[in-house]
Amino acid sequence: MIRIRTQRVFSALVLSLSLGALLLVGAGCAPRALRGGEGTANPDLDRPAMSVLLDRDDITYLVDGYLGRLESSAFWQQRVKGSAKQPILAIWPIRNATSQHLDDQMLWLLSSLETSLINSGAVAVVDRSRQEELAREIGIQQGSIYDPASAQRLGRQLGAQYFVTGKITSVDERLNKKHRVQYSLFLQVIEIETGVIRFQDQIDRSKQIER
Repeated sequence: MIRIRTQRVFSALVLSLSLGALLLVGAGCAPRALRGGEGTANPDLDRPAMSVLLDRDDITYLVDGYLGRLESSAFWQQRVKGSAKQPILAIWPIRNATSQHLDDQMLWLLSSLETSLINSGAVAVVDRSRQEELAREIGIQQGSIYDPASAQRLGRQLGAQYFVTGKITSVDERLNKKHRVQYSLFLQVIEIETGVIRFQDQIDRSKQIER
């Protein structure tokens, strides 16, 4: 009887240890959530690319690059900084000319561009919610190609002198186990009343995955 009980206790102990080991292994394989950004243990969490899609870091690079060239241009120095009164800019819907669905990225791009222009302190920027409301009334959809006639009508109602408009394009290439996408942000500053392009430039960004 004692031997049988001892065997039962030993079997139960082995079973408990096995279950404990399985639980530990399972816990080790469970997903881990990490918090990143300034002031955390992972300040560079957002830096590595996880795919060839546009991410926030790419958009920041494209917008900062474009605005850097815009602010050093003759247009900005003469017609913006040299103006007695802050010029009023509006952002025409920027077109996604890639084959990808970039709804979230386009929203971030517009917000980033708007914020940077406002914070420059050199221009006044039309509130996008007001602009979108008027655009819908005129029949302008998000991503519409710039139309001078519609732009003049909308610009007058907004009180704006210039539109910032443009598009994002991409070139997709694959070779063996490599996949590369080259993105271009092309933007123009157009004088609404005359339709004259006062400034335009293009900023590029490439992403690649190797398998």
